[in-house]
Amino acid sequence: MTADLPADVWILAAGALLVAAILAAGFAGKVRIPGLLLFLVLGMLVADDGLGLVRLSDVELAQTLGTVALLLILFEGGLTTKPGDVRRAAGPALALATAGVVVTAAVVALAGWWLLDLDPLTAMLIGAVVSSTDAAAVFAVLRRSPLPRRMSALLEVESGANDPVAIMLTVGLVATFTGTPEPADWVVFGVTQVVGGIVAGAVVGLAGSWTLSRAALGPTGVYPVLALGVAGLAYGAAALVGGSGFLAVYLAGLVVGARVTLHRREIRTFHEGLSNTAEVGLFLLLGMLVFPSELPPVAGTAVLVAVVLVLVARPLAVGLCLVWFGYTWREIAFVSWVGLRGAVPIVLATFPAVAGYPEGALIFNVVFFVVLASAAVQGVSIRSVARFLGIAAAVHDLAPVASGRPLAGTATELFEVPVRPDLALVGRRAVDVEPPCGRITAVVRDQETLLPHDPVELRAGDVLLLVVPRRPDAARQVTAWARGEPVRSGVSDDRREGV
Repeated sequence: MTADLPADVWILAAGALLVAAILAAGFAGKVRIPGLLLFLVLGMLVADDGLGLVRLSDVELAQTLGTVALLLILFEGGLTTKPGDVRRAAGPALALATAGVVVTAAVVALAGWWLLDLDPLTAMLIGAVVSSTDAAAVFAVLRRSPLPRRMSALLEVESGANDPVAIMLTVGLVATFTGTPEPADWVVFGVTQVVGGIVAGAVVGLAGSWTLSRAALGPTGVYPVLALGVAGLAYGAAALVGGSGFLAVYLAGLVVGARVTLHRREIRTFHEGLSNTAEVGLFLLLGMLVFPSELPPVAGTAVLVAVVLVLVARPLAVGLCLVWFGYTWREIAFVSWVGLRGAVPIVLATFPAVAGYPEGALIFNVVFFVVLASAAVQGVSIRSVARFLGIAAAVHDLAPVASGRPLAGTATELFEVPVRPDLALVGRRAVDVEPPCGRITAVVRDQETLLPHDPVELRAGDVLLLVVPRRPDAARQVTAWARGEPVRSGVSDDRREGV
């Protein structure tokens, strides 16, 4: 007697793949190889052309699963993007996310048509598919690499906002194969995608943040799930009105991350874990779709596309967009090099295949090869390029000054303030630096807990514990106090953990 279920083998395979992928990611971090590269290789290893342990031939299913994974990654990216970074990088990031994507696609398409003698529509599809940087890859790089706030803000906002334009170009070009859209149709389609995505993301994000901040739902664990529902509503609402669901999800994440202070840490932790899982699963899935035996015939084409993309199209687009915003040539060169391609181009490359485009397999294989090259060359060398160009930030500049956690059943938050060497607190007595917005309850030094009313002189490495009344600008006020800046009342946009 047995109780075998059809899902047993799939659950076992999924668990084994996830464990193997995470272990591979840990190894990749030690040798500074992008984890996504190993995930793709692992996916190819277990698929048809490899060990044949997993067979995935349904491209449409893979596209659907890939889309869901991208939404999880984009929503988490919005949640963890500071509103101050959005304001700081809005102009240049918007230029890169729109004009930059179009310029990149046009240059790659021109090279494919002129140098490789590809069919014009095939060349334009390849250009459109590889035109946007990948949010998952860029977010992963920013977590590992200390960059100045100005640079990290630009790269983060650009990577989250440039997918809709690439998607619009790809969908529009696929439509020219299945029909004959007029120029007016392109304009209407583009405007609807952008405006619909913005409106849906803003409305759902505001409604969701209001609900998350005021609804008493009981257990803390349900709030992250409610935030996940907000992401799904944003995508669905945008799709209903013909807007970009990807843009809507990212904007909804931005709004929720900026406005929700209650249960903020739980929401972020949950979605960071979900995003990491989606990223691993996505690259494994995409690796399974590829037949390595089909890659050598397109290697020459793919290498040329990758060279044009990295050395011509991306630098030209970045230079044309950023020169107006006062960026130095070093910064422009670095932003050009960090234009990583990853999951988004591979998912977009499934669109022609699903639509039955004759060169769909060629496009997918070329794009996959380009992504591999981007991860293997650009992903590995980012730190070295940053050092060579003199673009780096001190680690303490990136570390959060204050992180707060709501105390259940009270109207207060518990803040942890690591005392860094650059803070105005160093060398002063705890009794002399009482914050105007709360009270120091303890000073943690090594393994010892000191009381603040004792003659304790604060040192770098100490951790202060503060109890602060819960209010939207609490994190900003604690941060200003720790830095020795004037503490101003009022609501700030930087109202979140890690200000």
